[in-house]
Amino acid sequence: MDFSTPTLDLIKNDLKNAQVVNSDQVLYNRIKESGDSKAQLMKAAQEFEAIFVTKMLTEMDKTVDRENGIFGEKTQYEDTFKSIIYQQIGHDIASNPRSSIGMATQIYKQMEKYTK
Repeated sequence: MDFSTPTLDLIKNDLKNAQVVNSDQVLYNRIKESGDSKAQLMKAAQEFEAIFVTKMLTEMDKTVDRENGIFGEKTQYEDTFKSIIYQQIGHDIASNPRSSIGMATQIYKQMEKYTK
């Protein structure tokens, strides 16, 4: 079977959208399974902080000058690998009270009065 370039682009776009939906569903399930409403609020606040830190790392990475870098030519897998690493770092920073930037705690304190 021969696929044209527009067809391949459409398939890639559909797969990308499916991954986004799946990752959002995983995040939702992780929050929903964390216990009562206060525990869910804390988990949601931590996940928000993790997303914020991940985005911050991604944007910071764009400012790095890579000309004549030690890793050689950029490959097609580099961005995928970096996004996975930044997501894990963001999650680790947000879930550890010693490394957290404090955003999750502030969100929790402000929203706690609205939970049952």
